[in-house]
Amino acid sequence: MAQLIEFPAPGQTTTAWGFHLPFGLLKELDRPAHVFRDLGPNWYASIMGTGIVAVAGARLPIAVPGLHVFATSVWVLAATALIALTVAWGVHWIRYPDRARGHAANPVMAQFWGCPPMALMTVGAGALLLGPGLIGSGAAVAVDWVLWSAGTALGLVTACWIPYLMMTSHEIGPDEAFGGWLMPVVPPMVSAATGALLIPHLPPGQSRETLLLGCYAMFGISLIASVIIIPQIWGRLVTHKTLPAAMVPTLWIVLGPLGQSVTAAGNMGTAATGVLRAPYAAGAAVFGLLYGVPVWGFAMLWLALAAAITVRTARRGLPFALTWWSFTFPVGTCVTGTIALAARSGDEALRWASVVLYGLLLAAWVIVAVRTARGSATGRLFRTAPAAALDQPKKTSASA
Repeated sequence: MAQLIEFPAPGQTTTAWGFHLPFGLLKELDRPAHVFRDLGPNWYASIMGTGIVAVAGARLPIAVPGLHVFATSVWVLAATALIALTVAWGVHWIRYPDRARGHAANPVMAQFWGCPPMALMTVGAGALLLGPGLIGSGAAVAVDWVLWSAGTALGLVTACWIPYLMMTSHEIGPDEAFGGWLMPVVPPMVSAATGALLIPHLPPGQSRETLLLGCYAMFGISLIASVIIIPQIWGRLVTHKTLPAAMVPTLWIVLGPLGQSVTAAGNMGTAATGVLRAPYAAGAAVFGLLYGVPVWGFAMLWLALAAAITVRTARRGLPFALTWWSFTFPVGTCVTGTIALAARSGDEALRWASVVLYGLLLAAWVIVAVRTARGSATGRLFRTAPAAALDQPKKTSASA
């Protein structure tokens, strides 16, 4: 009983049960239990960014000693983090239900409801590509089916639900378009890209054709929604100039639907062989290349623009926030898209471009992961509502 009323030593934090946390751990929180208080869906972006490092590494078209082991280790890390975060988010919903429901009412935080389904499917794809050596082929396929099915169902909900809220209840000004608007509509594209990998694991016949056509339908959902949203982001930048510093990393999200659509077109074109009747199977393969290369070209243009704006902002001060995970998953989709184009065309330039992009992805992931671990350990990233850094007055071009 004496320990329950004992005062902590300098630098220690006492929990509600009287246990002492290590020196400096969660020191910026009033109570350690507050790690659950503002845990929003945007935290799943860290799972997406980690999982894509593993998935892209598994498909990289060069032989690098230790790459498979590295990719597998990163996938295990992503899978473990997915389980831990989902448990923590469950605690958040149980202990703070009003805050949990309030995320959808915030016009900024609501967009990040697209993160959980994409995190599920990314870890699932990693299980299919890297899991057989650890858990066996049957278990790996089963895990992917479960995660893909759950992610697809939730992703289809967010693709309709969040735009509906934007159209009916969110108050959005003419200068408030940002990359996060793409988050709730991108999951169906991830479903298309990763679902195509599951087609060979179905019995031949109608089941394969139905899944393939379903993937093309989800490809269309996300593609057309993205075609509507991306011009609004471009127009917002041209008319109102740069975003507030904390939101600048979200410009990289635009790469997500671009790179993922190239990946999806390539994966579906491969899966169509033996599934669709002639001439549609050949047409799907042709579409994978002739669609993919022009979109890849625009993705590289946007990457250059996003990088230039990011560097410009960093010179003036770019505070760390969870939005930095936007530097990872979208770039990872460009890696997988480039890999798909290189495989279909046999072009060496695309092959080496995928290696360069993977190097960029790795560098971004290491930096963001280290900063996230540091901010989590001190409690700074849990200290305030996640949307607070984003939902701020917009800067004018003169102050940007």
